[in-house]
Amino acid sequence: MKKANITVAFDEEKLGALEFSLKKEGFSVQARLEQTLGQLYERTVPAPVREYLDSRAAPAPRPRRPAKPAPKERPAPSGEEGGV
Repeated sequence: MKKANITVAFDEEKLGALEFSLKKEGFSVQARLEQTLGQLYERTVPAPVREYLDSRAAPAPRPRRPAKPAPKERPAPSGEEGGV
């Protein structure tokens, strides 16, 4: 699916503090916002709508090519079998 950008106004000092705190936890503001937005989507959008959108986003299954037949073993030329 095509991605859309969202712009949110937030206090600059608070954003700096949030970035600092999240960085100590190994997260970024961007990552946490994406996670939270995903949770909001899951809670808000009805399951049938999500399933429909997921089915549209999934790539169509590629047709399978038939398996190549295994090469047939050729019998060994006479006189070369088991000779030591």
